[in-house]
Amino acid sequence: MDIKPETSKIKDRTGVIDLIAEDKNSGEVVLVMNEPNEWVGSDEQLLALQERFNAYVSFLLDGEMAESHPELAGKPARIEMRCVHMPDARALELLALIHDQLAFQEIKLEVVVSNDELRMPNAEGMTNDKCRNQ
Repeated sequence: MDIKPETSKIKDRTGVIDLIAEDKNSGEVVLVMNEPNEWVGSDEQLLALQERFNAYVSFLLDGEMAESHPELAGKPARIEMRCVHMPDARALELLALIHDQLAFQEIKLEVVVSNDELRMPNAEGMTNDKCRNQ
């Protein structure tokens, strides 16, 4: 699955799912969340991130995905957050908490940072999934 990130011009992207795809290699449904902004560690930015994840999880668990994409219903799910910049410490802490909560729902979380050459191995409590850079 090699899809280039697209950034939305909508300022409030809380309810926007950037991309829905099926990873043919893993069989997972992949919901892509693009994060083009630099991480500033503000409460506002972290709250917006949490609200976006809530919308993605709700889409998966409340039947909306099964209704709009019945061919993907029942498949394992992964949320892939694609960042242009490496998340700061506060964002990584929040992502670790989100990762752990998603694991209870059997939803994987993968964070991809596109402009950094270094690999970030399972950082900040992300124990079961990848946190990688491309």
